[in-house]
Amino acid sequence: MTIIDFAPATSRGIAVERQASTLGAQVRDVDLSAPLDDQLVADLRAALLTHKVLFFPDQELDPASHVALAEAFGTPTAAHPVMPPYDDRYPQIWQIDNTKTGARNDIWHTDVTFVQRPPLGSILRAIQVPDFGGDTSWACLEAAYNSLPTPLQRLADGLTAFHDGTNEFASTLTQRGHGNDWEGQTYTRLDAVEHPVVRIHPETGRKSLFVNPGFTTAIKGFEPSDSRALLDLFFSHIARPEHTVRHRWNSGDVVFWDNRNTVHYANDDVVDFQRLMHRITLTGDEPHGPANSGNQGLARERHLRGRFPQ
Repeated sequence: MTIIDFAPATSRGIAVERQASTLGAQVRDVDLSAPLDDQLVADLRAALLTHKVLFFPDQELDPASHVALAEAFGTPTAAHPVMPPYDDRYPQIWQIDNTKTGARNDIWHTDVTFVQRPPLGSILRAIQVPDFGGDTSWACLEAAYNSLPTPLQRLADGLTAFHDGTNEFASTLTQRGHGNDWEGQTYTRLDAVEHPVVRIHPETGRKSLFVNPGFTTAIKGFEPSDSRALLDLFFSHIARPEHTVRHRWNSGDVVFWDNRNTVHYANDDVVDFQRLMHRITLTGDEPHGPANSGNQGLARERHLRGRFPQ
């Protein structure tokens, strides 16, 4: 067991236990339902930037305290660009119900990359989970990039990919007639957006392989067969076991992950049970890659100040 203390000498700090070599850490003895002071928020932000996925067991949140927790770390988005929110009182919360259309997440994906500014991070709360099944795994996109052969890194550095939510959410959008107000835009159709294949983290400056099987559909400028071959190579590399951490859920668990350098996958192996989760995503920024990384000085300054973009 490795314990890492993120505390400056003048603060009480937090202790985290690493769960895997590339990402994931468990945080105990922090009550997320209580107001978080500035130092605790700063310590948790530092831990998130280091470990990318934070696991908080035995929490007692309700929708209001879940929203308050998210607001301590940034500005919550709408529940989803397309899927309806939990209810009118909490438009920030998406209830993920395995018995409903659109709730299957058994494909590696980064949340909502089919918009211009994908979320900074996600905070997922377990409401009702089975005794077994329904585990979630995360993979580290920084480790995926770093473990590519150098020639592939150089190739990926100059590539742009299309991200599209049509396959997953077009039917729901058609049924509803419109989506939600997401950063000033109400979605009535889903059009592909472009993101760099290699993303530079806006706070740490580290590179990650910013593609995912859920929403990345093609490489710009390539013939379809070549694009497919290259994406399949990237996708299989991302999902290598040494890049991952897996979590078995208990009711009350809360997981907070950095959506800018991870993908995740929820096992679709829940039988005759309604698995309920509540998710809130935080407003992010437009991804930048090596070709347009002129803002990295500001990014590192934010990192040193312990700030997330608002």
